[in-house]
Amino acid sequence: MSDPESFRAYLLEHQGNRIIGAPRHLGFDALPPGEVLVKVRWSCVNHKDAMVTVPGNRVTRTYPLVPGVDLAGEVISSSDPDITTGSLILANGYDIGITRHGGFAEYARLPTGWAIGLPKGLSAREAMIMGTAGFTAAASVEELERRGLSPGDGPVLVTGASGGVGSLAVAILATRGYEVVASTGKTGEHGWLRSLGATKTIGRDDLEESQGRALGPERWAGAIDSVGGRTLAMVLRSLRRGATVAASGLTGGADLSTTVYPFIVRSVTLAGVDAVWMDHEHRSAIWHRLATDMHPQDLDKIVNREVSLDEVGPALQTVLDGKIRGRILVEPEA
Repeated sequence: MSDPESFRAYLLEHQGNRIIGAPRHLGFDALPPGEVLVKVRWSCVNHKDAMVTVPGNRVTRTYPLVPGVDLAGEVISSSDPDITTGSLILANGYDIGITRHGGFAEYARLPTGWAIGLPKGLSAREAMIMGTAGFTAAASVEELERRGLSPGDGPVLVTGASGGVGSLAVAILATRGYEVVASTGKTGEHGWLRSLGATKTIGRDDLEESQGRALGPERWAGAIDSVGGRTLAMVLRSLRRGATVAASGLTGGADLSTTVYPFIVRSVTLAGVDAVWMDHEHRSAIWHRLATDMHPQDLDKIVNREVSLDEVGPALQTVLDGKIRGRILVEPEA
């Protein structure tokens, strides 16, 4: 097959006070420098991808920009000694889709050390069902287990459970044999969350019993929080003695109003999870766990829909409007 002279991509451009996105044809010289050229088979929509479409956002000031913080596909050429031409890879984090063109395109270029060989038993599509959301969820579960949590210790709370990180955290914890309590403000999603493996589903108001008190009842053996703000503060007040909450999100706000009581009276731990700049070895290890002992049993239950580059704009708006559950996949060649 002859090499194309150009390729399609969903491009964001700053026009006056607006950021306009549309499919465009780009030349390969538009791609950033890098040692690995990838034909993108699949990508997925994340909250960051939606945020870069908002004027004045704090995610990026780099335009024009092809968003898409995740991608998986076939290596077309490579001078990276660890990545061979013709192999399948995935990539997430770093500056992908933030300050350099990302996965919402037929082709992408990556620096040495950013691509990970697709683990055995994991397809490119499956990798993108999980994407950064699943990677963050897996890193959160790993953090809880590293600090001593194991199945049988008691209920593990997942907040923001109908979102990407939350829903995948529910599925991964269930796969690992945990008793999972899924918290969401969307009452219509309780049945779906139970189908992913949640033992029990609760609303946001069910976390309120500790509101206004330094400490509440000891309820959770561990927690994964992708909301932040007031929700995280309530989780801290209701963790059991010695328990950990792995925190990775701030959709509920960046401020945290709490006291030192959970930390000095119950010895709880607040562990931050950063999926962006994790080192390559650790990143690769987590992806291999997502292909093995952390692999959810039925990933397709988490898929909301699959879209082409022509449909990316409405998909991003759906995320901004908070009207999405699960994951939206992007197939650039569709």
